[in-house]
Amino acid sequence: MQLSRIIGRLDQSLVFGETSVEIDGISSDSREIGKNFLFVAIRGERFDGHQFISDVMKKGAVAVIGEKEPDPSWKDICYIKVLSSRMALSEVASFWHGDPAKKLTIIGVTGTKGKTTTSTIIYHLLNKVRKTGLICTNGAIIGRRRIDTGLHVTNPEPIVLHKLLSEMVKEGCRYAVIEVTSHGLDQERVAGIKFDTAVFTNISHEHLDYHKSMKNYVAAKAKLFDGVPNAVLNADDRHFRYILKKCIGKVITYSTKRKDAHYFLIDRGETGEKLNFSIRDSSGIHNMSASLIGNFNLQNILASVCVARLYGVSWDMVSERLSKIPRIEGRLEKVSNDRSLSIYIDFAHNPDSLKKVLRYLREKTRGRLISVFGCAAERDTNKRPMMGRISVSLADISIFTSEDPRNENPEKIIDEIAEGARQKTVSGDAGRIGTYYKIPDRGKAIWFAINKIASPGDTIVICGKGHEKSMNYAGIEYLWSDKLATKFALDGKILTLKERA
Repeated sequence: MQLSRIIGRLDQSLVFGETSVEIDGISSDSREIGKNFLFVAIRGERFDGHQFISDVMKKGAVAVIGEKEPDPSWKDICYIKVLSSRMALSEVASFWHGDPAKKLTIIGVTGTKGKTTTSTIIYHLLNKVRKTGLICTNGAIIGRRRIDTGLHVTNPEPIVLHKLLSEMVKEGCRYAVIEVTSHGLDQERVAGIKFDTAVFTNISHEHLDYHKSMKNYVAAKAKLFDGVPNAVLNADDRHFRYILKKCIGKVITYSTKRKDAHYFLIDRGETGEKLNFSIRDSSGIHNMSASLIGNFNLQNILASVCVARLYGVSWDMVSERLSKIPRIEGRLEKVSNDRSLSIYIDFAHNPDSLKKVLRYLREKTRGRLISVFGCAAERDTNKRPMMGRISVSLADISIFTSEDPRNENPEKIIDEIAEGARQKTVSGDAGRIGTYYKIPDRGKAIWFAINKIASPGDTIVICGKGHEKSMNYAGIEYLWSDKLATKFALDGKILTLKERA
């Protein structure tokens, strides 16, 4: 594609150099630049892409988009100065892939917890009626293909995101469901995508290392609702009113507490591995079941039903599809075994989600409840003692371990978790102060829980990694799977880290 065509899509840009050159590829990662590429220099949290302009020129880049004034040494390339490189990257990525978002009805799901589950349920409810694609934390689904979208990534960078959307269009999809994070919104990864419906699940303590305050965090989430035609909102969340004020189109509410919500849960129960419940809307009461466990999933189901009904899926079809929802990887995923243990793997990695999972399993457990988790490095440090306190208040035994230590000392992180464990118990759970162990090696921690602590009838929940397939030590991604580590432990072995190729 000729550079001049790409530049034509950019607002308020200043061009320095020749524009009649052919562009063979686009990237914001200097490591991916090749001959005749366009490089978009992004100011990141750790690195400033402008620092690598000289490097990408040597690799064959013929054009650069950036925010800084051009340097005289860049005279051999075309430099395009813009107000926001992130916005420019989104616009260029969309244009490069044929503006696929304009050919799809796009549903965005945001919130602290439940995004992946809600996005996945919406996908399953819609896909049976009209072809739908999905992009979420667990990856992308396009037709029969399941695609890994990257390491620890929910919202892919714009070039990958628009490529996935373009493949959905080629596949014949009419709808796309996208899980949207506060980082994705703040960093303009979904800029330029016109969402037809925005879904709000909830907001609780998370990502304050990045956003610095709850006010900023909530404001970032709320960006998804600016000007959206349809909004589906959780009326039970304390931030509901704030999000509601951002909505100018149709608003649909759901609730497990407020009878004035459009969709209201009036009954609930759990039998075996199914949730049974009734939903009341303007047309009456609808009894159904879903092949999920955990009462906290009822709000995710309600949000998904709101979306399905908005797009004309019949109640009969909703009921049929909910009864066949496949288990979602890394979300209270049960690991079968012959030791009479209940072992679950869950993605819970913030205080509220850990509390909900442990409270739910506390009620189901006839023996002891054993919790295994850590806290990721270079993230919100305030949650570490909070999670330690929650775990010893609800679990009989807690094992604090590593979860993506990155460039921090794993033992330091675990000590900060343990500091909370030594404090008062969580409100409402007074009287229980469980034992805790500190085992930095995650594989050894899982082995220890299964082989040295657990007895028949006990429940073990391994939290924090869920579906993820890698763990970061000192900036290096190593192959890792909690499910595989659990299977190793059941065989009496300890899974060790292996560096990714």
